[in-house]
Amino acid sequence: MSVDSRAVVRARRFELTPALFARVALWSAVALYLIIVSGATVRLTGSGLGCEGWPGCGEGRLFPEKDHHQAVEFGNRVVAILPLTLSVLTWLAAWRLRGTATWVRWLAFAVAAATIFQAPLGLITIRLDLDPVAVMSHFLLAILAVGGAVVVAIDARVLERGAAEPVVPEWLRLGGLALVAVCLVLVFTGTLVTAAGPHAGDPDVVDRLWELPDAIWVHVRASAAFGVGFLVGLAYFVRHRPATNALLKVSAALLALLLVQMAVGEIQYRNELPWWLVLVHVSLAAAIWSVTVALVTLMWRAPRLKEA
Repeated sequence: MSVDSRAVVRARRFELTPALFARVALWSAVALYLIIVSGATVRLTGSGLGCEGWPGCGEGRLFPEKDHHQAVEFGNRVVAILPLTLSVLTWLAAWRLRGTATWVRWLAFAVAAATIFQAPLGLITIRLDLDPVAVMSHFLLAILAVGGAVVVAIDARVLERGAAEPVVPEWLRLGGLALVAVCLVLVFTGTLVTAAGPHAGDPDVVDRLWELPDAIWVHVRASAAFGVGFLVGLAYFVRHRPATNALLKVSAALLALLLVQMAVGEIQYRNELPWWLVLVHVSLAAAIWSVTVALVTLMWRAPRLKEA
């Protein structure tokens, strides 16, 4: 192969195509999930006020001193560069690529805007000394961003491969939207539990948003409502195989996450909420939310399967 041919091949690798858009959108969703885990680590290690300045770690100082709380908080800011960059690239790709639906372009923009806004929201949270409402808003905005990124990633794959016909009836697709709403309530009530528990974000913060038993009571019932709705959909997928095989695979992954989450939730409660186990619980919650959004999106708009 000549030098000119190799140059053409390299140029085509970076040419904006539906396949490249799909890859960037997927990695954007993954990065937004990782920043949720990273942010939860900050809170659960009591490092929320490790760096009291922004973007530096203190007045006149960019990098943290020899303090593990500062290292954790500053590390989270470094990790945030990845989802910020990828979400903006996804947005630009969505607007430049022909054939992208208008609503996908605007959703990609909303995801990028939400990711950018996390920086000033984080500073506001610090200035408010980790007020529980501010902390919860920070987390919930991240949850909404990753949910939007998942939808964009799936539609990018649809743009690449073409759209498949829906394999479930409209009533079940509408029920799926309700399931996403219940899942969001489940995540929200989970933030109430954390805000009421021993991991408010900094060891010196003693204010709690709610009483822990009350928060857990609401969270458990939201979990039950979500579980019932999910099992209804799962039963339909099982009965209508093989048409629903793709949805069934995603549902199996979601079921596995839910079973592990239930076990972790019980273990952490009986062991007085150790921070590392709470981190696993939060990470699983974000994964459950992401997979639920993916499942329901695929019920409405799925890419064609690759031909064997």
